[in-house]
Amino acid sequence: MSPFLIPILISLGAFAMVFGIIYLKTRENMAMIEKGMNPKQYANLPAPYRSLKTGLLFFGAGLGLLAAFLIDNALHTEHDNPALYFALIAIGGGLGLIISYTIEKKEIMNRREEVVSRRERVLE
Repeated sequence: MSPFLIPILISLGAFAMVFGIIYLKTRENMAMIEKGMNPKQYANLPAPYRSLKTGLLFFGAGLGLLAAFLIDNALHTEHDNPALYFALIAIGGGLGLIISYTIEKKEIMNRREEVVSRRERVLE
């Protein structure tokens, strides 16, 4: 591929991505209006566990990268092994997301138990 095509393709790709995102968001809003819903009502709902999920994902990816580095240095190979790095980053990130899921699930179950116990106290 010639070098002058690369900036053109990158620019076209960026434009297509932005256009696609705006187009799909507009279609979603129009569908919500057709169903009688207010699109602005759902626009900025807080995501309470987003920071936890992101933090655990990066923490797991960092641990995976550290483990890959230590394993690569322990093996004393002549060449780098990029597959090892990618695999352990993905495994670490996946473990971080699984841990985030279990924490979120425990929190939701605790909230449900609190609601049930409050209802029982009110009914007594």
